[in-house]
Amino acid sequence: MYRPEIDVEALTAVDVHVHVEVGDHGHCSLPPDLAAAAARYFRTDGITPDLASIAQFYRERRMAAVVFTVDAEHQLGHPPIPSEQVVDQAADHADVLIPFGSVDPHRPDAVDRVRSLALEHGARGFKLHPTVQGFDPSDPRYRPFWAALAELRLPVVVHTGQTGIGAGVRGGHGFKLRYSDPMLLDDVAAEFPDLSLIFAHPSVPWQDQAISIATHKANVAIDLSGWRPKYFPPALVRAADTFLRERVLFGSDFPLIHPDVWMKDFADLPIRPEVRPLILRENALRILGLAPQIPTHTEEDA
Repeated sequence: MYRPEIDVEALTAVDVHVHVEVGDHGHCSLPPDLAAAAARYFRTDGITPDLASIAQFYRERRMAAVVFTVDAEHQLGHPPIPSEQVVDQAADHADVLIPFGSVDPHRPDAVDRVRSLALEHGARGFKLHPTVQGFDPSDPRYRPFWAALAELRLPVVVHTGQTGIGAGVRGGHGFKLRYSDPMLLDDVAAEFPDLSLIFAHPSVPWQDQAISIATHKANVAIDLSGWRPKYFPPALVRAADTFLRERVLFGSDFPLIHPDVWMKDFADLPIRPEVRPLILRENALRILGLAPQIPTHTEEDA
């Protein structure tokens, strides 16, 4: 069973968005056509490191990494990398990896799997992708699923906004972007105030909505993965530097975006020196339960 062994004082950063794309025996998380389309969209070299390689990559940088795959078998017709495998193998790298589980909400045993991954295997949170998994987060049929996640008091990273998965292929592979409108998660955040939600990525084209929800709902944070910081909307940069500075998190989207590239861009953003450590590590450590809770500022910064 996974138990964290991270020396938080030695960390330079916590990357809260890292994909495990290759499992045992070379099994990939996406069908070949979608994997190729994503590589074209992000202009990557197509390298997909396994879990041990990811651990070494982040260990060399004195970073911790939240790692996960996405269970979207219902819509993809493609078996996922089992989350049990990710969590169990991460236990061998507990000094640097923080494993999240993923459960397809369409599964008849979805609630049981959520509980098993957390309670029996030690998953430290969960990752969902409404567009790729093909579900509307606000649909009442998924209320028991959200309730199970809320009971565990573990953070849930949920994809929001545009996605590179299916981009540029016929009909976007049938994926519906509207399922990743952050406003659909406002219902969830309101109904389950003890559920810690992390909106993954700048939520283009719904960035203002994401900022509004995170400002209104104390249980919502935003990770900055999936986009190079030089392309961040100005409103997001200002919010990260001021009134949302304690609820914005560093995330890269590795291996699709390299954290070294992300860091180089981030260094050029107009973010105050005292805010940078919050975004890079402190906020994540608090939300992940790896550091003591700290008071949240309430004043509005100019």
